[in-house]
Parts: sequence; structure tokens; C-alpha cells
Amino acid sequence: MKLIPLALLLVAAPALARDKKAPAAPPLPTSVDGLPIGAIPTQQLPARGCAAFLWTRGPSHALVAMAVADPSVLRLSIGGKVQDFALTAQHGTGGYGFSQSNEYRGGDVTATLDLQVAAADDVPGGARVGDSTLRIDRAGQDTIVVSVGGMIGCA
Repeated sequence: MKLIPLALLLVAAPALARDKKAPAAPPLPTSVDGLPIGAIPTQQLPARGCAAFLWTRGPSHALVAMAVADPSVLRLSIGGKVQDFALTAQHGTGGYGFSQSNEYRGGDVTATLDLQVAAADDVPGGARVGDSTLRIDRAGQDTIVVSVGGMIGCA
């Protein structure tokens, strides 16, 4: 039996580690269930305030939106590009920094998020978002309405 000198192993180990690359994460879908919106990457809870994390209620069950209460923005992926849209109007009583109806705009896109927020004992410091809708209007294109649901988390 041959013994490999320890010094040789210590020199070779970093080279072997460099040769092994972590597998690349698969790309996120740019279209969810045939719609012109895509999935957004995993999102972090904001440093302050609350955020609503919203998944489609269709076959794909994809994370398609994150609405942040402060600053008031909605993050979506349209045409393969993740974008933030600023809050322009709110109507009705919701909770956790959101209204029942929240309108966001940017460029030629208007997104309306109608939320049904319900406190839940099993979501400490947050709430559930049930049977809600995300409507996206784009100039010169079809309007889409997506059934969404999820949860609200607060810092």
C-alpha cells in the first residue's frame, strides 16, 4: 500500500475543489400557465414593514408577485424582466400596510392587486392572503387576471 504524502494532498485539494462547480439553478419560467407573466426569484422579507408573497392558484403554483408596504411597490416579471411598480392608488380596508385594492403603475403597465387578508395564528407577525386577484393592464395588449394567494410577512 502506497501512502500519499500529506503535503501533496493539501496542495491538490484546492485544485480538485475548483474543478467541481455547483450546478446552475434552472432559469425561472418567463410564462406561467401560458400567461404573459413569469415567476419571480425567491424574495427576502423587507428590513421594515410587511410584504405580501403571492403564488398563482393555477396548475403551476408559481411565485409571481411580491408587494411591499413600505416603500409601496409591487414586483412582477413581465416579458422575462423583473420590475418594480410604484403604488398609485388604494381603496378599502385591508391590513398589514395594504388596502383591499392596491393599484400600481410603471411605464405602460397598470397592475391592480385585490387582496383578501386574514390574520392567522399559525403565521406569527403576519397573515394569510386568500382568494385574491392580480389584474395586469398593458397599453395595446390584452388584460389578464390571475388568481393568487399567499401570505404576508412582517419585519
